Amino acid sequence: MSKKYERQDSPYADFTGPNLGYAMEMYEIYKQSPESIDTELAEMFSRFGAPQLGNAEQAAGAIPTGDFGKVLSAFKLQDAIRTYGHLAADIYPLNDRPKDSSRLELSYYNLTENDLQAMPASLFFKNVPMNVDNGLEAVNYLKTLYTGKIAYEFAHVLNEEERNWIQSKIENGEISTTLSTDNKKALLERLTKIEGFEKFIHRTFVGAKRFSIEGLDTLVVFLDELVRQSEEMKTKKMLIGMAHRGRLNVLTHILNKPYEMMFAQFAGVPEEPFLPADGSVETSRGWFGDVKYHMGALYNGKSGMSRFLGYNPSHLEVVNPVIAGQTRSAQEKKDSPGVPVQDTNSAYAVMVHGDAAFPGEGIVPETFNFSRVRGFQTGGSIHVIANNMIGFTTEHYDSRSTHYSSDLAKGYEVPILHVNADCPESVIAAASFAFEYRQKFRKDVLVDLLGYRRYGHNEMDEPLVTNPVMYHAVHEHPTVRELYGAELVAANIIANEDVEQYDKDVYAMLQAANDRVKEYSFEAEELSNATPEEVLIGYPRDLTTGIEEDTLRHMNEELLTYPAEFNVFGKLDRILKRRQDPFNGKGKIDWAHAETLAFGTILQDGNPIRFSGQDVQRGTFAHRHLVLHDEKTGEELVPLHHISGAKASFVVYNSPLTETAVVGYEFGYNLEDGKALSIWEAQYGDFANMAQVMFDQFVSSSRSKWGQKSGLVLLLPHAYEGQGPEHSSARIERYLQLCAENNWTVANLSSASNYFHILRRQAQMLGDESVRPLVIATPKSLLRHPLVGADLSDLSEGHFQTVLEQPGTGTKVKKVERILLASGKIAIDLAERVKDGEGFDHLHIVRVEQLYPFPADKISDIIARYPNAKEIVWVQEEPKNMGSWLFASNYLREVAGDKKISYVGRIHRASPSEGNGQAHKTEQNRILDEALKIK
Repeated sequence: MSKKYERQDSPYADFTGPNLGYAMEMYEIYKQSPESIDTELAEMFSRFGAPQLGNAEQAAGAIPTGDFGKVLSAFKLQDAIRTYGHLAADIYPLNDRPKDSSRLELSYYNLTENDLQAMPASLFFKNVPMNVDNGLEAVNYLKTLYTGKIAYEFAHVLNEEERNWIQSKIENGEISTTLSTDNKKALLERLTKIEGFEKFIHRTFVGAKRFSIEGLDTLVVFLDELVRQSEEMKTKKMLIGMAHRGRLNVLTHILNKPYEMMFAQFAGVPEEPFLPADGSVETSRGWFGDVKYHMGALYNGKSGMSRFLGYNPSHLEVVNPVIAGQTRSAQEKKDSPGVPVQDTNSAYAVMVHGDAAFPGEGIVPETFNFSRVRGFQTGGSIHVIANNMIGFTTEHYDSRSTHYSSDLAKGYEVPILHVNADCPESVIAAASFAFEYRQKFRKDVLVDLLGYRRYGHNEMDEPLVTNPVMYHAVHEHPTVRELYGAELVAANIIANEDVEQYDKDVYAMLQAANDRVKEYSFEAEELSNATPEEVLIGYPRDLTTGIEEDTLRHMNEELLTYPAEFNVFGKLDRILKRRQDPFNGKGKIDWAHAETLAFGTILQDGNPIRFSGQDVQRGTFAHRHLVLHDEKTGEELVPLHHISGAKASFVVYNSPLTETAVVGYEFGYNLEDGKALSIWEAQYGDFANMAQVMFDQFVSSSRSKWGQKSGLVLLLPHAYEGQGPEHSSARIERYLQLCAENNWTVANLSSASNYFHILRRQAQMLGDESVRPLVIATPKSLLRHPLVGADLSDLSEGHFQTVLEQPGTGTKVKKVERILLASGKIAIDLAERVKDGEGFDHLHIVRVEQLYPFPADKISDIIARYPNAKEIVWVQEEPKNMGSWLFASNYLREVAGDKKISYVGRIHRASPSEGNGQAHKTEQNRILDEALKIK
């Protein structure tokens, strides 16, 4: 017999609630078929007999011995209340959703009130609440807790400690708020300001889009409580991501953006003159700008806590991973070698979702998936669904397949609270719980704030056209301010006249603010969308990025020296040891080796590095090996953590299998810390297609729209090796199409030394006005190619070169008739064909390493050296309607003079590459033959 049953006293004294119910149910099965239950349970029943009702001795006389049917039913009832009470809860302000209380009815379990009255309350609670004397009172008490203005879903949370804690908070009455009379008055005044702001804009700027918060006014109250809790905990930063609905109200009342600034935006005049003189509010704006409900702000509170609302486009939910990345960056101390020190108490994210977008947009689960992944977790985010109960004109039955819009979160074991948005005190209680849960368990938590939308999708939309039933109800429904005001009047806390006076006072305050804007607007200068001079100047030319040979040599030795007890996989050890050869005059420094050395020198310069992507620790092509694994123990070793002179942290994380969310995360990480070099690598360049919204809306245009500077690096493996459409093209044309105003650098590199220098150049620009993102088409088959490799002197001398001239070609100046321009792998293919140039006197080959900003001046200088050249040929492996030809041809026309401009490559195609290896080889050879032939 198991030792845990050897004691003589009954074990049933420790059984309560559902555990006792389970034991009783198993005993009934045991009586019929002992062999069908767990052996240890059978032994316990054999030794101690039927389960007893805990310490409730009075139950012995109340329930006939051995008659457990009613008790089992009572346990099922209480379990159903806790599990399904949300279906019968009073959580819909419009009361327009059917409530399902079938599982909560006594008759469903063949119980009567007399049955429950005969049972002790201790059957239902571990700690019996005061004034609960029997089972019937216990059931009624549970119903008040689980079917009120707040409803709960937490049965899906696997961790028992969490479930018990949540249940205890609910059943001890701790998820509630008790406001003093003064606080109730202050809450009514707050609701009056929230509603008054929207009403004022509606009347003053007729027809202007604002995506009103009305119907979910208590979202601001929710955020207010988070701010209060955060300040008490001395949190340093709260970062908010949300869509456009309600944003103006949140900017005004949570970020403390002055009313004058908001009204200036509506009036079309500059808002900057109304910024607080104390610097408490910070905003940024790009020269091209964006609509007012996409803008963000930073508020630096007197308490020492700052609040940030992220800038983002109309693409719903895409800001979530950006805010998560910013939060992680804000939590980390990066000024020492090794892994950054993370303090999840110092900052946290609040993500405000839409009810239609939450289950509809794939970026939502992508971001949830970060919540407990080591390289991406932030110690829990607080999620709020601003639930209008409709998406534009789409009703819930056309919008999702789940009962609630929040159901997606259950898969991530996130506890969910559904709250009636018309009950501000319940909203405060839910916010307080969410913050406490996040602090205690370091996990995400979700509050589904159920309200409505007072107007249409925008203020010019007429919702009665498409949603008449809902909007007849909305038009008859009082606002939350009116409801709460009436509640306070009924409680004799305030008089009707006071409620009305609050409204008048708020209107007068808003009118005064608008009058100040009107006075200023007569003198305001017209807004300019001209590109700033510091942007037009571009990046610093010819930055010195070389590193002394002795420094590189010493670093290389450190990178190849491991602790004595660390067992490197033998085959890998031999491969890595070859990295000693270039320092001994043998061989070349290959791509990954140059990358590692660049990273080391950047760390020595004091810039932290964060590098993520699918399989980046090893590298998709088994070339990188930034993280080593002990062959016997699996222990990790990061050699870059152990180089001398490093002044900053370094991490490289294999990411979840997603692109959109990870790119957004890394973009946000760099935004928060402009000195951090944040890098994302696609497993294959083609896979970056999945993150196109991030490139379009954030990486390429955030500075132009919102004034946000980023130095994010994107590594996109690219080149044609006959591996089919999804493993060839990184779709360089898409990045080039987005090029303008020096917004980023796009390069297609064919040189390890150039890779070394461009990384170092990028790091030197971090935190400077010249910073911009960097997009690099990186090699696959060329990673170890000798023509790509670098000599030690290539790294110790010079700088990044935007163009490279092919050695051996163009030496006989007067014989050159064709100048070939190529970028990336095709340039190395050409180099392999021409070797030392013998037999190719008629041409000169130029490798265009940087595509944007296009090095037109250097190419022009090269062309000028060859007076007899008749033709400038752009050679590429991509189809003619893809790749860089269409982009480069415009520049070539400007520098070619009277010389012919030609194209050699694949013809126009719908797909980027052949799917058959032999067909690829045939076409690739045709391109090379055509480019090199003598005309």
